[in-house]
Amino acid sequence: MLEQIDLTKKMTKEAYQEGIDSLKERLAGLQRECRSLGIPVILVFEGLDASGKGVQINHLIHPLDPRGFQVFAIKEANEEERLHPFLWRFWTKIPEKGRIAIFDTSWYRRLSTERFEKNFPEKEFLHTCEEINSFERTLTDDGNVLIKFFLYISQKEQRKRFDKMLGSKETAWKVSRQDEKRNRNYRRYKSINEEMLEKTETACAPWVIVEAENRRFATVKIYTEVIRRLEEAVRAKKKEEEKNTKTDDGAPSVLPECSLVSSVLSKVDLSLSYTEKEYKQKLKKLQSRIELLHSEIYRRRIPVVLGFEGWDAAGKGGAIKRLTEPMDPRGYVVNPTAAPSDLEKSHHYLWRFWRNMPKAGHIAIFDRTWYGRVMVERIEGFCTKEEWQRAYREINEMEESLVHGGAIVLKFWLQIDKEEQKRRFDARMENPKKQWKITEEDWRNREKWDLYEEAVNEMIIRTSTSQAPWIIVEGNQKYYARIKVLETVAEALEERLKKEKKESLC
Repeated sequence: MLEQIDLTKKMTKEAYQEGIDSLKERLAGLQRECRSLGIPVILVFEGLDASGKGVQINHLIHPLDPRGFQVFAIKEANEEERLHPFLWRFWTKIPEKGRIAIFDTSWYRRLSTERFEKNFPEKEFLHTCEEINSFERTLTDDGNVLIKFFLYISQKEQRKRFDKMLGSKETAWKVSRQDEKRNRNYRRYKSINEEMLEKTETACAPWVIVEAENRRFATVKIYTEVIRRLEEAVRAKKKEEEKNTKTDDGAPSVLPECSLVSSVLSKVDLSLSYTEKEYKQKLKKLQSRIELLHSEIYRRRIPVVLGFEGWDAAGKGGAIKRLTEPMDPRGYVVNPTAAPSDLEKSHHYLWRFWRNMPKAGHIAIFDRTWYGRVMVERIEGFCTKEEWQRAYREINEMEESLVHGGAIVLKFWLQIDKEEQKRRFDARMENPKKQWKITEEDWRNREKWDLYEEAVNEMIIRTSTSQAPWIIVEGNQKYYARIKVLETVAEALEERLKKEKKESLC
C-alpha cells in the first residue's frame, strides 16, 4: 500500500507562498461557518516518527480562532485511563457542535505503536479495528466531520531528520529510544501501519495519505483536503436546513409504519409478590451477599454498569436505594439522568454517558439511561426518525465495547400496569411529603402510554443481547421488584467471579 505512494512530490517555495494565504483565508472562513452551523470537526494526525505531525498541526491552526479548537496530544494511557474502557478517554474529548478537535496521534496508537512494542495482545487487533470503525461511524452519522491524515516518509528521510534533531541540544530530547528502534525496524513498523490503514479504511472515515518528505507539499495537501471536506459539510448542512424548513410541520417523530408485533411486556406476570416477612428475610441476606461481592469486584478490578429504566413511579429509586445500602459509597456512583443540558445537547447523545462510565472495580448506576433516545426522544420528536432508528445499533455497539473491556452490563426495565401507576400517582398527590415526586410531565407521559409501550417493546427486542441483557422486573409489588433486582445483580457478580477464579487456575 504505502510503497505505491510517490514520495518525490515537491512544491517550490514560490508556489507555496503564492497559494498559502488564500488557503488560510478560506479555512478561517470555514471555521466560522462550521461554528454558526453547529458542525463538529475532528482532525486526526497519524504517521511515522519525524514525519512532521506537530509541524503540520501548527501550520493548520495558524489562521484559526483559538477559541474554537483544541489540540490533544495522545500519549500512553495514564493509570486513570487504563482503568476505563479503551474508548473512554477519546469519547470524553469529542468536540461539541461548532468546535474542532485535533488529535496528534489518537485511538490508532493502540494499533500502531503499542502493537509494535507488543504492549497490545495480537488477538485483539481485529476486534479493536472493528471497535474503532464503529466509533467513527457513530460520530460521522451524527454529523461530525472526521478527517484522518497519515503522514508518510521513507526510512532514509526519517534517519536524516533524527540525525538533525540529535545534532542539537535543543532538539535531541525529541528522539527517543523507541523512535530509534522503530527506525531500525522500519519495514516491520511500516507493515503494521499498513495493516492498520487497510482495516480502518471506511467510506465514512477514509484515510488521507500525505507525502510528507516535502513539508510545503504536505502543508498544502492537508489544507486542501480539510477545506474540501469542510466545504462539503457546509453545503450538506445548508441543504439539510433548507429541506427541513420546507418540510417540517412540527409533528413529532412517532412509531414506524410497521412496528414489531411481538409484545414482551404483555407476557409479564405482575401478580408476583412477597409478604413483608419474606421480603425482610430475603433483603437482609441479599444485602449481606452484595456487601461482600462489592468488595470482591473492587479487589479484582471488575467494572459494573447497571441501567434502570421503567414507567414513571415504577420504583426505580427504591430498588437502587436497597441495592446501594450495603455498598461502600466510595465504590459506586448513582447517575440520575435528566433532560440534557445545552452542553450535553451540543455533543453526541452518548457523550454524557461515556463520561460517567466506571473505572475498573467501580459500579456506575444509571437512573434512566442512553435508552431515552429510543423512548422519550423518539416519542416526543426530540430526534429524527433516522437518528433513533440507528441508535439501536449504536447502543448495542457501545455496550459490546464495555463488555469487551471487562465490564458487567445489566439493564433493568421495571414494569407496572397502567392502573398501578395511577394508584401511585394519586398516592403521591395526596401525600405532602411525596408531592415533589409527581410532575405535569408524568401526567402527560401517561397519556401516551400506548406509544411508549410499543417503543419499549421494540427497544427490548432490539437491544437485549447475551452480553448486555434486559431484565424485566415485575414491579406491581415493590417488595418483589426490589428482591428481583438484588438477586439478579448478586447472581451476575457471583457468576463473573467464578469465571475469573476458574480462568486464574488454568
